[in-house]
Amino acid sequence: MVGVAPAPAPARRRGPRPPAPPGPEREAARAAARRGALIGLPPLVTMVLLFAVPLGIVAVYSVATRGRTGRTELADWNLDAYARLLEPLVLEIAGRSLGYAALTTLLCLAIGYPFAYWLTTRRPGVRAVLLVLVMLPFWSNFLVRTYAWRVLLGSDGPIVTALAAVGLGEVRLLFTPFAVVLGLVYGYLPFMVLPLYSSLERLDLRLVEAARDLGATGWEAFRRVTWPLSRPGVVAGSVLVFIPSFGAYVTPELLGGSRTTLVGSFVVRQFLSARDWPFGSALSMAILVVMLAATVAYFRAQERRS
Repeated sequence: MVGVAPAPAPARRRGPRPPAPPGPEREAARAAARRGALIGLPPLVTMVLLFAVPLGIVAVYSVATRGRTGRTELADWNLDAYARLLEPLVLEIAGRSLGYAALTTLLCLAIGYPFAYWLTTRRPGVRAVLLVLVMLPFWSNFLVRTYAWRVLLGSDGPIVTALAAVGLGEVRLLFTPFAVVLGLVYGYLPFMVLPLYSSLERLDLRLVEAARDLGATGWEAFRRVTWPLSRPGVVAGSVLVFIPSFGAYVTPELLGGSRTTLVGSFVVRQFLSARDWPFGSALSMAILVVMLAATVAYFRAQERRS
């Protein structure tokens, strides 16, 4: 029987393959990307107009020159304003501001942590009411609330009058470091309580009970279980309190007076009183860079510990 020779295989076409038509998944991904771009465009424009552009203006003024009449000249750019940041007066005010901010953060943490922990143990209805009370100060103007403390701490205010009535004599509370720290703690305490509550609310109390069943004391259970699990809230609350406390202006100006000048008040005086816009802009840029670097370093340190 004569065999039939197999037909030769068709020659393969050489060259690049034509692009495959986009599938449904690719079209869906492109549509989602377009929707995301449209949604993110308004916030991006807002951030550029309200943050990036003003920050750029401040950066330009920081390298400008202050004329003899106090007018800022943008023609001759230099770093003279940044060289003045190492003056003894500036370093003294910066150190004082760091001390006040650190003390305010520690006091807010000491007050806010027990309250946030106690808040998580309440019934849902009571918890909701207490959360509203924590956020209630935000419903009024911060300047008005600070003026209220000025009335309370004044020489004719109820606190000084009550102290004099119990035999402590005339006590001066207004325009003192005590008044400044009190006002800062009052103003920024909710910024510490809310992140701590959010972190402690997710804490599984059965882990604490298990630690106690294994022989741990209350302090050991807190140190080994509760504190590590609540550390993200501690970090977030500390950053939210420390940064605005360092650059605070209203509270030190109204409750502290000229004896407790902090960085915020010093910067404002450069713009309004001294008319030294380059130096004020350089101070603002230095504060921004230092606080940004400290925040990044703090978060990285906490990530390495966790």
